[in-house]
Amino acid sequence: MSAITFQGIHHLDLSVVDAEASAAWYERVLGLRRLRRAEFPGRTMIVLFHDHARLVIGLNQHQASDGSAFDERKTGLDHVGFTVGSREDLDAWQARLAEAGVEHSPIADVESGSALVFRDRDNIQLEMWWPRPRP
Repeated sequence: MSAITFQGIHHLDLSVVDAEASAAWYERVLGLRRLRRAEFPGRTMIVLFHDHARLVIGLNQHQASDGSAFDERKTGLDHVGFTVGSREDLDAWQARLAEAGVEHSPIADVESGSALVFRDRDNIQLEMWWPRPRP
């Protein structure tokens, strides 16, 4: 069998309570830009793009949603981790989150790297992660 692989994550789709409000949050806090809004039977989707990471994020508002907040203890998504280029970048993100009024953890430094954890308006856990270079 030949070795096959993939190149990375192309897009990430998240279920949210209010697609417009969530889109505004992701644009303001993470610097994403809106590509389009689409209406489908039973859901509205807003597609956002991060130019530097080349990552597409779809925000899906399902009409059948009960409106409850995200809970990573249920089967499915636990959290989303974004890579940053340096430990200093985490300091900059910490300042940016504070300036935007986004509650966040202190930066946690561990042997394998450093993390800054925060949540979006639907309680989805997000993380900025700097992987410590290996010796």
